[in-house]
Amino acid sequence: MKKQALLIIDIQNDYFAGGNMALERSYEAGNNATKVLKYFREINRPVIHIQHKSVKSGATFFIPDTKGVKIHECVAPAENETVIVKNFPNSFRATELKEKLNLLEIDELVITGMMSNMCVDATTRAAFDLGYNCKVIHDACCAAKLEFNNTVVDADQVHAAFMAALGSVYAEMLTAEEFINN
Repeated sequence: MKKQALLIIDIQNDYFAGGNMALERSYEAGNNATKVLKYFREINRPVIHIQHKSVKSGATFFIPDTKGVKIHECVAPAENETVIVKNFPNSFRATELKEKLNLLEIDELVITGMMSNMCVDATTRAAFDLGYNCKVIHDACCAAKLEFNNTVVDADQVHAAFMAALGSVYAEMLTAEEFINN
């Protein structure tokens, strides 16, 4: 059996109503992430929270020492849970995530978080490339709307496209309910 850890990527206040980068489905994704987090706590498996702090000049969200950078209360870390701070979309880049996973002898990551089209995507692809088996809880993730070449792509379509791409090679796609009841 695979030894699992839960990754909760960037579920932070700035992605919720009133935040500097509010996402359309943040509460729905947050509620599903809460269910998976509760399940991991019940079965006593490792939980790792990833918190993005912007260090780039001109950043408009996840600014250090603001309310927006704090991990949202729906997935607030317990005292015994690891919090890893990152400054790039890929949660492995310039962090101790890989070392922590090695210490725990983890070979399977269950991934939740925000944004599907940025940090969830970058981290899942990196995890796969590092040899981890990945399960993305797609209803515990959400995306931002994007614009390309004068075409606006709504957030649900962005999310679906990124989940389809990740699900084709990099990860098994599950809902929170499917994961918990499996």
